[in-house]
Amino acid sequence: MTLVGQRSFNDLGIPLSEVPFCVLDLETTGVGPDICEITEIGAIRYEGGVETGRFQTLVNPQTGIPPQVTVITGITQAMVIDAPTIGEALPSFLEFLGDAVIVGHNVSFDISFLNAAAIRLGYGRLPNRSTDTLGLARRLVRQEVRNLRLSSLAAHFRSPTTPNHRALDDTIATAHIFWCLLERAGAIGVTHLDDLLNLPTIKGSRAIGKLTLTEHLPRKPGVYRFLDAGGHVLYIGKATNLRSRVRSYFSGDTRRRVDDMLRDTVSIEHQVTSSELEASIVELREIHEQRPIHNKRSKPPRSLHWVRLTEERHPRFQLVRTPGKGRLDIGPFRSRRAAEQVMFALWDGSQIRRCTSSGRGCAFAELGVAVCPCSGGVSDDEYAAIVDQVVAQIERDPLPIFTNIGERMAVFARHQRFEDAAAVRDRWDGLARALEQRRAWQCLQDAGRFVAVDADGLHVVVNRGRLESCWRSNATAPLPSDVRGPQRYPDTMAALDEAMVLWRWLTHAAVELLHISGTLALPPTPIPVLPSVS
Repeated sequence: MTLVGQRSFNDLGIPLSEVPFCVLDLETTGVGPDICEITEIGAIRYEGGVETGRFQTLVNPQTGIPPQVTVITGITQAMVIDAPTIGEALPSFLEFLGDAVIVGHNVSFDISFLNAAAIRLGYGRLPNRSTDTLGLARRLVRQEVRNLRLSSLAAHFRSPTTPNHRALDDTIATAHIFWCLLERAGAIGVTHLDDLLNLPTIKGSRAIGKLTLTEHLPRKPGVYRFLDAGGHVLYIGKATNLRSRVRSYFSGDTRRRVDDMLRDTVSIEHQVTSSELEASIVELREIHEQRPIHNKRSKPPRSLHWVRLTEERHPRFQLVRTPGKGRLDIGPFRSRRAAEQVMFALWDGSQIRRCTSSGRGCAFAELGVAVCPCSGGVSDDEYAAIVDQVVAQIERDPLPIFTNIGERMAVFARHQRFEDAAAVRDRWDGLARALEQRRAWQCLQDAGRFVAVDADGLHVVVNRGRLESCWRSNATAPLPSDVRGPQRYPDTMAALDEAMVLWRWLTHAAVELLHISGTLALPPTPIPVLPSVS
């Protein structure tokens, strides 16, 4: 006999009316499955809310029953002499249990005994999901009852059977409590299995009271928005399963800002999309447009920074706030620090001058870390050749730049200057990311407008790094004709972020190009991988 496999993620979204439940209770010789044994099993199975069967048996523990246990349960040694052993009773019980969701009061105790027996007999751990009436009661009726014991809850919900520490009677009382709690849960929007399984982890009364705001959310990909009383957007997010993702804020997320957001939320809006890709793009655009106060990580910066190779007589790298006015620009960067990392990496990897004036006595040239015409050590033509070489390396083959950076990092490491080596490593990493993004942006600009389809049948139309449309169909699209003019550099972080989302989809999914108006190609030499500091 093999145990039924665990339900898939999609199965968790089935309505509670379709979920089979098995309410159970065990009596044992003690409190630990490693040293104690089962003496009685009681269970009731429900399909569609209707009782379909009962299971009850005493179990011979093949060991003595402590007197104090007999006093509590009334089960004596004589009562279990002729009862089946757990090895004889368990196969029948597992057959009865099937794929049902296990329900119990402090159910982890009962499951621990069943798992211990099942493992010992070669069946392995029970794969069934479970829900605990103790946890449900803690969230739903804690303020109404003196305590959460089975007997107290049975009295509170007027159970027709009083718990008496016998397995079947306690099971009947637990089932009555469970259905009463389920009715309460339904009033706050708990209608599916995943809702029920997550309910015990809901943070508190405020979160429980607002669960009804999620009732209308579908189990589809899309974008969601938390709104306050004035209709202002507090937070925008994306999800592959809108209902599941939004409800996770009420249970599994412990961040303080989430509590603050839930406190102010009075409604939740959503937009269904064709795919997670479209949801990602819609999320980015709306965050950049509306700047919600709780979108800390994705919120666009107040200002952007670029690293520019200037158009001066003797070009140099400098930090600027606007692109497109130099010989070559790299960016944008969200912060000045990120831009500085890249500029310092280019200094480490090349001999471009670092001084800011054309005066004499360049200290960097004297140290041998840069070439500067103002010191008289190199002619204008020689310096122009150095600049041309650096530009070509950035555009097509940056390996020499990274080789120089790596040598500098290795020198620091050999002299045990590990903090300096780590700083150079961070510059390498920053420059590599910046050049990867620059290549991807330029590649998408050169591609023009194209139609691509992935292995799941998602058709995507991209125009110069911007999503135009996407759909799921077997139909093909005509050759795109209207092409936006290429942008040499992304002028906003939103434009770069959207292009990078599309680029990741293109390079990590099994994508086939159907039509393209330009050329989609990268330089043949890859960006070098960051070495380790040793």
